Amino acid sequence: EVKNMKKSQHVVPHNNTWAVRKSGSSKVTKTFKTQTGAIKFAKSIAKNQRTELLIHNRQGKIRSKDSYGNDPCPPKDTEH
Repeated sequence: EVKNMKKSQHVVPHNNTWAVRKSGSSKVTKTFKTQTGAIKFAKSIAKNQRTELLIHNRQGKIRSKDSYGNDPCPPKDTEH
């Protein structure tokens, strides 16, 4: 049984644009001409929903990860 897990937001390359999409969804929430625009939009959703934001590069690999959870003492990010 999966507890009501909130979906993280992903900034991904989409055709010749950048798109924001929820994890586990093939549908794009919104597309942007620039990655910066997509990141700003996705960050506001992630902060609002207290979820993670994953930013992918043009090749689709995850380039950075931010968590906007409400944990007062979040674990140290050992990835960077």
